[in-house]
Amino acid sequence: MKEAFTKEMEIRWADLDPNFHVLHSKYYDFGAYCRMCFMAENGIDAKWMTSNQIGPVLFREEALFKREIVFGDTLQVNLVLLKMTKDMGRWSMRHELYKNGATLAAIINIDAAWIDKVKRKLAPPPASLQHVFEKAPRADDFFWID
Repeated sequence: MKEAFTKEMEIRWADLDPNFHVLHSKYYDFGAYCRMCFMAENGIDAKWMTSNQIGPVLFREEALFKREIVFGDTLQVNLVLLKMTKDMGRWSMRHELYKNGATLAAIINIDAAWIDKVKRKLAPPPASLQHVFEKAPRADDFFWID
């Protein structure tokens, strides 16, 4: 497996629920932030998506909670590709959320695709986007979808 793409973040007071641990919905936000940072850092930012009239759409998002995350913890969120179609139009990713450098706190799995924002239909990405997914880190058990 290539080294996973990782973003580090701090837990904010606004991320907490009344029991003083991270709201379940924030885990999904952490995964989305990591994905969008990966794309933006590789040239696929909001400006690019607007000019190309294409954007990502999620079909499934699943969180597996392992350990509690609380205020003061630091969080490392990574991403790896799990599977992808040959045209890179559909893909699945996994995010692992580690707290304080070593403790696996959650796993988020997503299934996604690209949508043509004009036609409102699924579409393969333009060639100018494919280089990003070609160099994306892949899980050890990565496979191509037929």
